[in-house]
Amino acid sequence: MQTNSQIPPHGGVLVNRVPDDDARAAARERAATLIKIPLPPVNLADLELIAAGIVSPLTGFMRRDDYTRVVKEMHLASGLVWSIPITLAVTTEQAASIREGQEVALCEGHDVLAVMTVAEKYPYDKEVEAREVYRTTEEAHPGVARVYRQGDVLLGGDIWLVDWPSAKLNEFPERRFTPAQTRAMFAERGWRRVVGFQTRNPIHRAHEYIQKTALEIVDGLFINPLVGETKADDIPADVRMQSYDTLLKSYYPADRVVLGVFPAAMRYAGPREAIFHAMCRKNYGCTHFIVGRDHAGVGKYYGTYDAQRIFDEFSPEEIGITPLYFENTFHCRKCGGIVSAKTCPHGPEDRLSLSGTQVRQMLEQGHPLPPEFTRPEVSQVLIDGLRRRNG
Repeated sequence: MQTNSQIPPHGGVLVNRVPDDDARAAARERAATLIKIPLPPVNLADLELIAAGIVSPLTGFMRRDDYTRVVKEMHLASGLVWSIPITLAVTTEQAASIREGQEVALCEGHDVLAVMTVAEKYPYDKEVEAREVYRTTEEAHPGVARVYRQGDVLLGGDIWLVDWPSAKLNEFPERRFTPAQTRAMFAERGWRRVVGFQTRNPIHRAHEYIQKTALEIVDGLFINPLVGETKADDIPADVRMQSYDTLLKSYYPADRVVLGVFPAAMRYAGPREAIFHAMCRKNYGCTHFIVGRDHAGVGKYYGTYDAQRIFDEFSPEEIGITPLYFENTFHCRKCGGIVSAKTCPHGPEDRLSLSGTQVRQMLEQGHPLPPEFTRPEVSQVLIDGLRRRNG
């Protein structure tokens, strides 16, 4: 359901690559005789994004013209803004057995998930992609390392879903919404202005401050944590989801918030990923999107506010969703609350600041995080969850 008052999806049409039952059954039957391509975790996530319309207007993995323009210019061949390549890489040996125009089966293990008509197969320069998309060619960057590991040939073409990846069925089914579903939910609630929040971490007090500040100027908040592949040292998705449920139950108005998972994998592309995340939330039906400090960053590869500045490279009409920029926020002992450098006159000695490493160390050791940093209930959920994970 989409009302006339809702923000249009990126490109104007919400993609749906899930055929009816008869067509899916026919595709499943055809797939038995097709060349099978096993998908790594990032592509499994991409397949779900494409099929559900989360990356509208994409209807499959990128062809050469789209890929080249996205890498070099952050636009699709049509001229539409797009910042992250969504590609399917195979080895040279695999590519040699596939001809253009041929249908192939995309698989998770032995299970066929989709059929794809290979419109193009083409070589690409991994170092150019790394430099342009990730701003570094260093293999220490997790996104660059993934590009270097993958095959040397890209397959481009439309997909049709046969079955959802197993994660779709087994992980957070009650929180796994398509853009068509979230748009219907927002419309049912009468929300015309919706702010989206991206996170791959537990929500701490500074996040809570940012979300609630944004909620003052819109009708609803869509908390949309990423649950696809992340770095090994990130908090596991199931633990994070439990922490979000605990926080929302006690500290947020139930009629003003929707919690739904974002099935993408992290690419750690910093500024470019911030644009990508905004486009996806626009497809979900968000009119506003929170961009904080070092959005989608990793290590020291990006400037603190580069993910905000990149939006200035496009006109508001090109982006079509309103970014909300927030400074780094923290608890100030003298101010007695969460503030930022814009609003707090005090020095570092009065500010409570914990790095991600410090937080993980405290949790691993079973030490509760300071209540000024994280709600005590959330801290306990994280401690218990990591204890279970570590046995």
